[in-house]
Amino acid sequence: MTDAAPAALADIRDEYEFLEGDDRYRLLVELGRELEEMPAALKTEATLVRGCSASVWVYPTVQDDGTLHFLADSNAAITKGIIALVLLTVQDRTPTAILATDIDAELAPFNLKAQLSSNRTQGIPNMIALIRETAARYA
Repeated sequence: MTDAAPAALADIRDEYEFLEGDDRYRLLVELGRELEEMPAALKTEATLVRGCSASVWVYPTVQDDGTLHFLADSNAAITKGIIALVLLTVQDRTPTAILATDIDAELAPFNLKAQLSSNRTQGIPNMIALIRETAARYA
């Protein structure tokens, strides 16, 4: 991750809504580049999200304050950007707060299903389910 704090989801949404077509793809790719580095050793079968056309890995950690921090990565640039959007809705929050968050509603303004091919978006619900299951385990 860069030294700058990640932009708030609302700020990214405002920028995304202003953009069109290829510029939206570029914004997603840039968000993916800003994801915190996930060590290669954590990219295993156990952390692989099922149902994604690209490979997506998610590794949760519990911080000392009880919040959940997720490391995630993908081998596809746009998919990494979508992961970044998902993580902005849940990163470093308590399990209870994550369970109370309607991640789909938070992502709805991005209209990803209309912007991207179905094989790019089919794994998003699986990633969200994995995050929610993790939060439920620690809640």
